[in-house]
Amino acid sequence: MFTSASNADRGTGIPHFDSKQRIEEHLVTAGPRWTVLGPAAFIDDKFGDWTLNGLREGTFHLPLPSDRELHLVAVRDIADVAALALEQPDRFAGRRLDLAGETLTPAAMAEALTAAIGHPIRHHCPPLDVVARYSADLAAMFGYFTEVGTDIDLPRLHAELPEITWHRYADFVRGLAWPELLQAQPA
Repeated sequence: MFTSASNADRGTGIPHFDSKQRIEEHLVTAGPRWTVLGPAAFIDDKFGDWTLNGLREGTFHLPLPSDRELHLVAVRDIADVAALALEQPDRFAGRRLDLAGETLTPAAMAEALTAAIGHPIRHHCPPLDVVARYSADLAAMFGYFTEVGTDIDLPRLHAELPEITWHRYADFVRGLAWPELLQAQPA
């Protein structure tokens, strides 16, 4: 079992995806007893200090155009698929599955955050050159998401894995402890 990334098998030009592609290629040559899970963008990891600082000011920073859909998946869903694959190895042997629960635009994410937090949140798309100052790899990833995007067939995936309860972004953000998360941090 290898956890890769969605579309990492396609030569994306994203350094951390391309390193996963090399591992996937090795697994395929090693024999049929492998399974690759390629999760989409995580729902769960979008609320670090940088994001929270923006949300405190009413802005959701995500380097994608407001109307560009992004596939999202909860870490819990990845774990549930991995457990299923370990329980039923013959069903998943020699297979690669890109995983996502839904697609949302940054504008829709901002709407969900507005509802969850209780005050207006607007989306802001930082320029990729600004993102690259922090991480060239991250800038390459969001450039790929903007220009190419991922192409996960959600109806087929969800029909193939009816055992999985796919978590939704709006439900996830509604369940966060916003008063504590948004408290100003001491300097």
